[in-house]
Amino acid sequence: MGLVVWEGVLILILVLTGFRKAVFNAVPRALRAAISVGIGLFIAFIGLVDSGIVRQGAGTPVQLGVSAPQLHLVGLVGWPMAIFGIGLLILVVLYVRKVKGAMLIAIGGATAVAVVVESFLKLGSKTEANPIGWMLNVPAMSSFSAPDLSLLGRVDLIGGFTGASGPSAVLGLLLLVFALLLSDFFDTMGTIVAVGAEGGMLAEDGNPPRTQEILIVDSVAAIAGGLGSVSSNTSYIESASGVGDGARTGIASIVTGTAFLLSLFLAPLVNLVPSEAAAPALFFVGFLMMAQVVQVDWEDPEEGFPAFVTIVLMPFTYSITTGIGAGFIAYALIKIVRGKAKEVHPLLYLVAAAFLVYFAQGVITWAASL
Repeated sequence: MGLVVWEGVLILILVLTGFRKAVFNAVPRALRAAISVGIGLFIAFIGLVDSGIVRQGAGTPVQLGVSAPQLHLVGLVGWPMAIFGIGLLILVVLYVRKVKGAMLIAIGGATAVAVVVESFLKLGSKTEANPIGWMLNVPAMSSFSAPDLSLLGRVDLIGGFTGASGPSAVLGLLLLVFALLLSDFFDTMGTIVAVGAEGGMLAEDGNPPRTQEILIVDSVAAIAGGLGSVSSNTSYIESASGVGDGARTGIASIVTGTAFLLSLFLAPLVNLVPSEAAAPALFFVGFLMMAQVVQVDWEDPEEGFPAFVTIVLMPFTYSITTGIGAGFIAYALIKIVRGKAKEVHPLLYLVAAAFLVYFAQGVITWAASL
């Protein structure tokens, strides 16, 4: 947690010095569009996984539905998957009819059906012996209890370094902070571009308004995450679901934050919503964010290939940062090869070099341990 705090402090310094915003402005418009599309596919994939529609296969990385022939269960079987289908159907029907709050209504309706199904059938959680159970949480009421806040503020800012034995251990810690920094830095960039694009709030240059203020809040939140003994807080791409449903002024974010505070005390009510009921919103937002794909000139490999790398690696590696980093490296490399190195902003070269270190950190750590 101390390392998370240090990462937040470093990224706040980068924001206050203007470096983070300068890097943000150095990203070509085509790559920004690709980031939005890649994130859309990423959260659509999350929705499919959380609903159990896509699962790890027997002999394949992923597959459609259940694969348990020994139980005579193969494909799209089980009530939880049906709940996803019901929620998605409600959402699509309400959205095309331009009903306000379509996503929230769909989640609520699917949750109500899920609670009824679980109360009668007692499906329980998904396990190897019960592949048609609920994927993440069972839609059943549990007992109320006070939240455990004992980890708040329990942070050691120097213990991680003083406890490291040898240069390789220290290098490993520094690489960890670097990885956290890079992930936070570019996850946020991708998120605010994607959410801004979904809300139609980007300026002509492709940047969202008041970028500096957004980045400051995100950086302070990263520090707060470490102090709260959680991961480095950053802006979450799930915000696009609210924007897709009409949120524009920031009031939705205030309501969401208030609801999260209440959820500390109302966890049993929150747990009534199974992932299968919430996943349709994520899947549908992926569709909404695909609209940005037309901003890429796919006939020009200088734009098209880096955009393609960015888009496909986000869902395939389950990492926004990986997609952005690979896209930056591909963009800089192609420009150099085609004799157009001067067209690339110097900061983009710096970031591409940082991502090379990021991708090579496993090799670096291994070499240092020899």
